[in-house]
Amino acid sequence: MFTLNLGPQHPATHGVLRVKMTMDGEYIRRAEPVPGYIHRMHEKMGENRTWAQYLPNTSRVDYLSAMHYTHAYVGVVERALGLKPPPRAEYIRVITSELNRISSHLVWLGAFLLDLGGFTPLLYAFDDREKILDLLEGITGARLTYCYYRFGGLCNDVDDTFVRGAQEFVAYMRPRLSMYQTLVTDNIILQKRLVGIGLITSEQCRKYGATGPVIRGSGVAYDVRRVEPYSVYPELDFDIPVFPEGDSMARYRVRMEEMAQSLRIIEQALARLPDGPVMAANVPRVLKLPAGDYCYAVEAARGRFMVRIVSDGGEVPYRVKLRTPSFSNLSLFEETSRGLLLPDAIALLGSLDLVIPDVDR
Repeated sequence: MFTLNLGPQHPATHGVLRVKMTMDGEYIRRAEPVPGYIHRMHEKMGENRTWAQYLPNTSRVDYLSAMHYTHAYVGVVERALGLKPPPRAEYIRVITSELNRISSHLVWLGAFLLDLGGFTPLLYAFDDREKILDLLEGITGARLTYCYYRFGGLCNDVDDTFVRGAQEFVAYMRPRLSMYQTLVTDNIILQKRLVGIGLITSEQCRKYGATGPVIRGSGVAYDVRRVEPYSVYPELDFDIPVFPEGDSMARYRVRMEEMAQSLRIIEQALARLPDGPVMAANVPRVLKLPAGDYCYAVEAARGRFMVRIVSDGGEVPYRVKLRTPSFSNLSLFEETSRGLLLPDAIALLGSLDLVIPDVDR
């Protein structure tokens, strides 16, 4: 028996995460995640900034799923104020969020396969992601951490160039998903590395609070867009990909299918995009939320992200609590990695799709 430190600087952890492993030869007897190396006190910062000043913080928590995180924060403030964004703003939020979901899954795809020893798919995935970043940069001015949503709407409208570019991306990406199926999914090497590896049961997901592709890869059709409907998702037709096997391959297949479903959502939202303003007319200049306790959840790329705020009626939040999916998903790792070979544990860790600042906050 010996101790092996995976991280805190290690390419397979994709961030500053340390996993303290007790090994019996090549087999893992215990794997203890040690978070905290990149803790930035995002929740505490929420207690000394105004409601609007805290807005840019949200996209820094999970920088790959920035749109969803900002969506949750503006959503909870709008719920507290009784603000209703215009329909055009809601549709644009859905379009940009789903583009962000695809770009996040493409980063996961490239990095995951790199962990497993395959370099070529990374180049394809990042090439496809560049097209999304170009689209989002055109309307937000940023390529990674966005501050595009506002309380009551958006900071600016989209133009015909964005709409046309999004339509062209949908048409471009569908054949690319077929290419990934042939190049990667059907590859026997990948299947040998993932099928039957890193089994996670639905009960374990419930016990640790795992959500997103992790719980859907264990046979549970839990998706916030259906369970706690928000924005205009109830008006759109899409499926929730579910695979019952509970192994690393199931979680892989959920994310690949989710990209196809996001394309469906984007296509419908573009076709139904109404005219009109992108900001509500009654947004107060100085925000003072009514005293109370408010929550709002969204389906981010890694699972259920919820913002809980407590207001004492002032211009600064009394308390901001961020419920992040990566922390819960990482909590599974210690139990589910016992008895695995070290290379298989890397496959399990990669299939959880962790963003370490999302763990540490």
